[in-house]
Formats: sequence, structure tokens, C-alpha cells
Amino acid sequence: MSKLTQILLALAALLIVGGGLFLMTWDIPAPSEKVSKTLSNDRFPS
Repeated sequence: MSKLTQILLALAALLIVGGGLFLMTWDIPAPSEKVSKTLSNDRFPS
């Protein structure tokens, strides 16, 4: 393999690992908008 190919593969691996670490540690806030929907009783057989 050429030197350039090895450098590009190393950078791609670093980006993948770095992105995975970022997603594992990112504290995504929960949605705060309340959802209210009325369901008819016809949908639930008794």
C-alpha cells in the first residue's frame, strides 16, 4: 500500500472511532413538547 492510502485509512478509522465516542457521550435532551391525542373506544375491543 502506498503511504497516502495508509494515511487516508488511518484518518477514516479515527473519524469513525471519534464519531462513535461522541455519540456515546452526547447527552441528547429528551423532547419537551407534550402530545395529546384522543383515541376512540372503537379501536379497543372489550
